[in-house]
Amino acid sequence: MYLFTSESVSEGHPDKVADQISDAVLDQFLALDPDAHVACETLVTTGQVVIAGEVRSNTYVDVQDVVRKTINRIGYTKSEYMFDGNSCGIFTALHEQSQDINQGVSRGDKLQQGAGDQGMMFGYATDETDNYMPLTLDLAHTLVFTLARIRKEGQQMTYLRPDTKSQVTMQYADDGTPLRIDTIVISTQHDPDVTQEQIREDIVNILLPRVATRDSRYADLLNAHDYKLLVNPTGNFVIGGPHGDTGLTGRKIIVDTYGGRGAHGGGAFSGKDPSKVDRSAAYAARYIAKNLVAAGVAREVLVQLSYAIGVAEPVSVYVNTYGTAKVNLTDNQIADKVSSLFDLRPGAIEQTLNLRQPIYEETASYGHVGRTPQVVEKTFLDGNGNLFTRRVELFTWEKLDRVDDIRKCFGC
Repeated sequence: MYLFTSESVSEGHPDKVADQISDAVLDQFLALDPDAHVACETLVTTGQVVIAGEVRSNTYVDVQDVVRKTINRIGYTKSEYMFDGNSCGIFTALHEQSQDINQGVSRGDKLQQGAGDQGMMFGYATDETDNYMPLTLDLAHTLVFTLARIRKEGQQMTYLRPDTKSQVTMQYADDGTPLRIDTIVISTQHDPDVTQEQIREDIVNILLPRVATRDSRYADLLNAHDYKLLVNPTGNFVIGGPHGDTGLTGRKIIVDTYGGRGAHGGGAFSGKDPSKVDRSAAYAARYIAKNLVAAGVAREVLVQLSYAIGVAEPVSVYVNTYGTAKVNLTDNQIADKVSSLFDLRPGAIEQTLNLRQPIYEETASYGHVGRTPQVVEKTFLDGNGNLFTRRVELFTWEKLDRVDDIRKCFGC
């Protein structure tokens, strides 16, 4: 047996605030100019937001308006937090994208566009959960997401502030089967006039029962009560958010993906348009891995894609099933079939997954993967300051629409 741990952070964590701002800016550009190229980085600290990066677009975006709305939506609306959407200073330093990069990416035929950078990207899936995510990360996400819902409802735990972290340690059998929760850690920012005893009591009596209702596996694990529960282990968490810790775009890449399972190529996602394969190819790799597991090719799959800047075709396609393959093929043979089934040129990935929509702010907290595909309406400002609505499809890379093709190809 062994222990494995994953962590998550809420939308109010300073790094996630930065991610959400970067993706909100990206969404505003894409809403007005679907062909925009954007690389937007954000820094947040006490009373201050700094936006920097490169943009190639034919439209104007009111960056300050986007930033303030995003911060207020997250919940930083009070001056006592020392960071709030209505009063924080905003410094913007966006400039035009390098022509050297653009000439390698843009093509007359969009399917032939080159990759926006070199690098390797990973996608992972496991049959541990219904959404093909590691159980430790799925539970860690659910804890902080549910706590944020309780905060925003405003009926219980009214002392909660936006910054929250969770960590889940699970005991596994040697064959990888999850057995029991070993430790749960929850650190939540709070008002100064509440005791740590009250917070712990509310975690036990309000948060955990709500999380347990998500599915029977959660209920069985949480109701066992044989795990350690650590709540605000330092003893106090009043100072938090960007006042307590400076936040930067791209510092929570393991929270964003698989909680330490599988692998990560190192490139962050938020603030990058889909011509950057750091983002689009990572989504494509998850799409492939999830559909392979759902089709019954293997119980666990890791997919690596690699690219060279300015080149359309991937340099390599790699598959690792960790010895869990259910088909009589080597991992290399599985990778060859993947290459024949999926068009992995950046332009084709954009079209297949419909990535030139303003769909990215929703990805910037609680994970870019393991989410539920859905169609929603989002509101944006046009160049004249007027509101307009776009109907978009979120998390297209989580669809299981290639399962039949894979089963036919692999004989599953």
